Amino acid sequence: MGIFSFFKKKENLPPADLSKVQVDIHSHLIPGIDDGAKTIEDSIRLLQRFVELGFKKVITTPHIMSDFYRNTPEIILSGLEKLRNELSKQAISIDIEAAAEYYLDYEIEKKIERKGLLTLGGKYVLFELPFVAAPDNLYKAIFDMQMNGYIPILAHPERYSYWYRSFDTYYELKEKGVLFQLNTISLTGHYSPETKKIAERMIDENLIDFIGSDCHHLHHLEILNQARTLKHFHMVLESGKLKNKTLL
Repeated sequence: MGIFSFFKKKENLPPADLSKVQVDIHSHLIPGIDDGAKTIEDSIRLLQRFVELGFKKVITTPHIMSDFYRNTPEIILSGLEKLRNELSKQAISIDIEAAAEYYLDYEIEKKIERKGLLTLGGKYVLFELPFVAAPDNLYKAIFDMQMNGYIPILAHPERYSYWYRSFDTYYELKEKGVLFQLNTISLTGHYSPETKKIAERMIDENLIDFIGSDCHHLHHLEILNQARTLKHFHMVLESGKLKNKTLL
């Protein structure tokens, strides 16, 4: 036990300064519309914790899924307005905007064509994939986004286990202009040891453009706080590649 504790301490670093990130770009804070915050009180507690961790701004990204979370821009922006009003009432100082986490399903192409996607910074679109297998329309959807003026950001690429044994796929996506957003809590092994290894490798190979909490509840932010002492967390912050601050 003593030997194990000694080596564990050697691996950990002082907590990274999250104020350097400034903007969290992936969370589920609009109450009652997806699997994130359930009530406005939940949302406020989460945002207060973001402030305590050093963030200046949150761009929250509710799920939009054709078969499950049928959110629309109107639903999301209405929820955002209520949340902003409550933050103002409670004098909590953090900027909050809303985009969405689009599930790449059979209806995504119609949504892209309508040019009404909710974006981060006016141009970035956060999208996610099924966890079972990559969809057949992946590359077409990426192309369609780009042809309509959007820059695609793939949410948590380290979580798609079907690419673990074909790591070159990540490079193919990068060559096609897809940006990558890492879930920082992946670095703790929260999802799985294999996900942690892929997340570390992606940082080692300078593939990460954005980081995000993917916060659904307070426990996620506590895991994020723990991740701040990890070597690869420090590495990605110091990589010089992160674009989070450009969305301030």
